[in-house]
Amino acid sequence: MSENLKTIRELADEFNVSKQAVRKRLTDEFRANYVETVYSNGVKTLVVTVTGYMLLKQHFSGGNNTGKIASNVDGNGAKVNDTSDSKQATHDGSIFKILEQQLTVKDKQLENKDLQISQMQNLLDQQQRLALQDKKLLEEYKLEIKDLKALNVLSKDMEKNDPVQAETTVANIKEVSHKQNKKWWHFW
Repeated sequence: MSENLKTIRELADEFNVSKQAVRKRLTDEFRANYVETVYSNGVKTLVVTVTGYMLLKQHFSGGNNTGKIASNVDGNGAKVNDTSDSKQATHDGSIFKILEQQLTVKDKQLENKDLQISQMQNLLDQQQRLALQDKKLLEEYKLEIKDLKALNVLSKDMEKNDPVQAETTVANIKEVSHKQNKKWWHFW
């Protein structure tokens, strides 16, 4: 494969473990973040990205690299291999790279949550305004119903006494009720 992407077999050979041990570490979450599927010659192959490789390397090395550096000591003069130091520096750099990537992902998640919270606050404010508006409309409707009931009772009483005068009186009452319904907040 490529230098950046390693197959399960390559990882097992490099870490001196079985392919089953590597597969056991490839959980669903790990696969979603660090494993890709590559097609070569019509065959699907699972490959692990660089960050996934570093995490697996850290796991299979036991998390401490002091034993590996000590094992690279020459028998002749107790001289440490230069390659182990460069691998250690590369390993530390890759860990920092992984941590930086995780921080950027977390920052994006926080920005997304902030956006969701502001949208929720806007929706809540809108809902409260609508509820207040509905309450005012309901009070106005109650007043209109009350006026209409009073008109109905008054018109029935008037019709019994004098039907011609009842029509003019009903018209006057309607005009008066419309004038009374004009409250100061309707002018805003």
